[in-house]
Amino acid sequence: MKNSSLKTASLGIQHVLAMYAGAVIVPLIIGGALKLSNEQLAYLVSLDILTSGIATLLQVWQNRYFGIGLPIVLGCTFTAVGPIIAIGNQYGMSSIYGSILVSGLIVMLIAKYFGKLIHFFPPVVTGSVVTIIGTTLIPVAMNNVAGGQGSPDFGSISNIVLAFGTLLFIIILYRFFKGFIRAISILLGLIAGTVAATFMGKVNFSAVGDASWFHMVTPLHFATPSFELAPIITMTIVAIVSLVESTGVYFALSDITGRKLTEQDLVKGYRAEGLASVIGAFFNSFPYTTYSQNVGLVQFSGVKDKSVIYTMGGILIFLGFVPKIAALTTVIPTAVLGGAMVAMFGMVIASGIKMLSKVDFSSQENLLIIACSVGVGLGVTTVPDLFAHLPESVKILTNSGIVAGSLTAIFLNIVFNVIKPAKRAQVQTAKGLKVS
Repeated sequence: MKNSSLKTASLGIQHVLAMYAGAVIVPLIIGGALKLSNEQLAYLVSLDILTSGIATLLQVWQNRYFGIGLPIVLGCTFTAVGPIIAIGNQYGMSSIYGSILVSGLIVMLIAKYFGKLIHFFPPVVTGSVVTIIGTTLIPVAMNNVAGGQGSPDFGSISNIVLAFGTLLFIIILYRFFKGFIRAISILLGLIAGTVAATFMGKVNFSAVGDASWFHMVTPLHFATPSFELAPIITMTIVAIVSLVESTGVYFALSDITGRKLTEQDLVKGYRAEGLASVIGAFFNSFPYTTYSQNVGLVQFSGVKDKSVIYTMGGILIFLGFVPKIAALTTVIPTAVLGGAMVAMFGMVIASGIKMLSKVDFSSQENLLIIACSVGVGLGVTTVPDLFAHLPESVKILTNSGIVAGSLTAIFLNIVFNVIKPAKRAQVQTAKGLKVS
């Protein structure tokens, strides 16, 4: 029993490390742009970790009203970073939390109707979306391999050695071990890479020394929500776009776990994300959505047990109250994280390809859907300034390769596989022809 608990805890820690960089960087970017002090910034980071844990538990806990019940991890959506900064600079922090609160409530209200869109997500769409998610994340991994964008030693030999050394160590563990060691190969790779980086003088423990041991989290710490129409509309669009991304993740995990999703499952999943955003606003945190990197980890480790995600959510909540321990995970060098991300994000792509194997490739329409959606998703990711001159309200839909590619897949599937067959059937019926 004790051994089993240790294994579950190790797997939970592995999931924490997989999403931690993303969970930390969002509050750092937003807090920096809003000119928060170092003390406020540290509080915001801890707050985000805590509410990510709460949001994750809401999603994995399947009940009558919310929670999809899949091994899903939630964190602040990167889609919201730009809009949050713009709202904060123009309307103030109180308006940020008011818009997040209302957008979360709107998601909860429309979840019932959004769930009916399951018919618009056949394998050609879900497979394309998951493939897009993986391919658009690879540049993030490769930038981390080089040391992180903007780092003074970007692309240095030491970073390359650390990254690919970590990746090689993970591959060796995966090749020569089975069971538990294989399942936590990512975690062991991160530990080994950090130890190696310590001997290379690339690990800085100052953040651990500066962090406090304990702090209390108070609701409405930064501001009481206020409500402005433009910010509310903006954050609602962001929330709906996030639901599109989440749908792809839901189906990816559905395929990995072998569980067929129903319309009601989707509704409860969307409702959990809306509730998570409402809680985020109450704690002066952020809106939350599914994290794709953890999907790759589920596929890579082969561990699909929800108890691991429950443990991971508990760890995040605990870290939110203990900044010093939370700071320990920030000492992992960016290059080491990059090496692990190559494996995890690559597994997301593999999951998408596996889903696409169910598609009828004799159909030229299906081939065009895949080609255009993946092309748009990867194109927007590699050329981020492509839509720089569009209005801000439109750029919410075009700035993210995942969103742009996903919407392309959904739209083309409607054009080729929904509208066209229906019209053809009507024409044939009108002519008295037999419709097969």
